[in-house]
Amino acid sequence: MRAFIFPGQGSQAVGMGKALAEASAAAREVFQEVDEALGQSLFKLMSEGPEDQLMLTANAQPAIMANAIAVLRVLEKEGGIRLADKADFVAGHSLGEYSALCAAGSIDLATTARLLRIRGDAMQAAVPVGEGAMAALLGADLVKAQAIADAAAEGEVCAVANDNDPTQVVISGARAAIERAIGIAKDHGAKRALLLPVSAPFHCAMMQPAADAMEQALADVAIQSPLVPVYANVTAAPVSDPGTIRTLLIEQVTGMVRWRESVAAMFEAGVADFVELGGKPLAGMVKRIAPDASVASVVTMDDIEALAKVL
Repeated sequence: MRAFIFPGQGSQAVGMGKALAEASAAAREVFQEVDEALGQSLFKLMSEGPEDQLMLTANAQPAIMANAIAVLRVLEKEGGIRLADKADFVAGHSLGEYSALCAAGSIDLATTARLLRIRGDAMQAAVPVGEGAMAALLGADLVKAQAIADAAAEGEVCAVANDNDPTQVVISGARAAIERAIGIAKDHGAKRALLLPVSAPFHCAMMQPAADAMEQALADVAIQSPLVPVYANVTAAPVSDPGTIRTLLIEQVTGMVRWRESVAAMFEAGVADFVELGGKPLAGMVKRIAPDASVASVVTMDDIEALAKVL
């Protein structure tokens, strides 16, 4: 069995998608459709920068999605591959869940781009700059990370945001609490604790205003049953019902990204082959979660051609 997986924020870089667009009309069509949906030249920003503008959450989220879907469309149109024939599940890390839903035909491309723009704006606006923070706890599993977060909270928000793999967990919350957590992390068994260069404390209770915004944004969106089940971040379980998908996308804004559990559950369900589309950050996580699984990161035209030969 095979799963197609989609990266989240942090995988953006100036130049992303440029070579693919030069090589493939299918990729150019994706970037043009996203530009039209957003009413801006996002692809120009992806190709040329400036980097500080691409790094803004409201730009990075649709850019990462567009790049991943472009890779998929090239694979489908030029490689003759149908996702429904070659994938048993899809999943994505945080915003990557939107890419996964788009890939599986649950939400159309233009709508996905607009939703991610709203999501990025809302997440940025939810907490004033400087009041929130996130930190990566390296060499810490979920149990250790939860203990660190609980000890550091002192009445403020300090929560596990991303359970990425057995050796890397991200916490999120009030800046002072996150700084306390960094200070005590080694005492609780973590090897290192690093403040992350993010503009807001994602996936914690401080994001409730953004969750409210997404509830409003998703209310009138047409969501179809996906071609293959989507493993949801919030539940680490497959979902196909459109109403449930809508609810989980709202809960995802404040909820923990249960990536480790999702990959483990897919592996236990029989997935031996994970294909990451549009980036590379998930491959290492998958190998640490399921060492016996095979993982391919597909970004370039050469990657796509190589994958098409083995699918």
